[in-house]
Amino acid sequence: MFGGLSSVPSMVRGGLGQLDTAVSDDPRKVTFTVKPGQSAIQVGEELHQLGLIRSPLTFRTIVESRGVGAKIESGDYELSPSMTTGEVVAVLSKGASRSGIIVTIPEGWRAEQAAQKVEATGIGRADDVLGLIRAGAHAGLPLTEPPPPGTSLEGYLFPETYEVAKGATPRTLIEMMTRQFDKAVSPRLRQQAAGRGLTLHQAVTLASIVEREAAIPAEQPIIASVYLNRLKQNMPLQADPTVQFAVANANLAEAVGFGYWKRELSGTDLRSLSPYNTYVQRGLPPGPICSPGLSALEAVANPAETEFLFFVAKGDGTHVFAKTDTEHAANVNRYQR
Repeated sequence: MFGGLSSVPSMVRGGLGQLDTAVSDDPRKVTFTVKPGQSAIQVGEELHQLGLIRSPLTFRTIVESRGVGAKIESGDYELSPSMTTGEVVAVLSKGASRSGIIVTIPEGWRAEQAAQKVEATGIGRADDVLGLIRAGAHAGLPLTEPPPPGTSLEGYLFPETYEVAKGATPRTLIEMMTRQFDKAVSPRLRQQAAGRGLTLHQAVTLASIVEREAAIPAEQPIIASVYLNRLKQNMPLQADPTVQFAVANANLAEAVGFGYWKRELSGTDLRSLSPYNTYVQRGLPPGPICSPGLSALEAVANPAETEFLFFVAKGDGTHVFAKTDTEHAANVNRYQR
């Protein structure tokens, strides 16, 4: 949403992602047995009864969306209450013979969040993960197009569920994530982004903003079109997520109380001189602010064809769009006063 006309913070990814959370931080391992002939619905109910997932419905939804119902084999599995439902599904769908470490990095997470998750799984220290990420191209990781000199690997750690062998190092996992990025971001997608005058790094940067801004995936191409239209007219993007990133980034070493994303932005925040503050800096920020998913990347490469220059959150996860200041002011007055 855009400057001066709204005080309501941007909506972040909602829906299933909010339900797919771990039951607790308890890392204890529990042996869970899938019995021969059990259906995915029955497995989900039993997992819930044992306190290993929050919702049987979320379990069923993830199983169906990934198409892995037929892959859940009978046998013993090592699970933990600290696993998300998506991680539990990933373990079950790999087969009972697997004993690796499962790590899920959701869309919209910044590097520090991913590093903390890696440390929580026991693969390695968060500082070591961040050292690799911040080294950028100098880390020597497998990327067809490494990020520009002076930038990190933020945005190039493809959000996905990964399995690594016990004893694997942080570098092993980061290499898997960058390889998956190269695989997911196809030559066709890169060509489409280039056709819009965007380098790969610029496309990933814009996709990361779209990822944080769009609560509804169907709106991603429209939101991408707004930002592309503003870039064409040399208008500041005025994207709240970039300021949220900048403010948190400046205070990560302190106990600031708002975590990795500051939701309520002040006037001082919006006037900060960070290169990531798109209220005061024109053009794209220096690099991505999170790991965008494939749909956000596709939205940037194939945006909706619109003349919109503004949007404002309606409060239900969707946005209303406008072409002019006057229309936008009316929308703000209607939805955010």
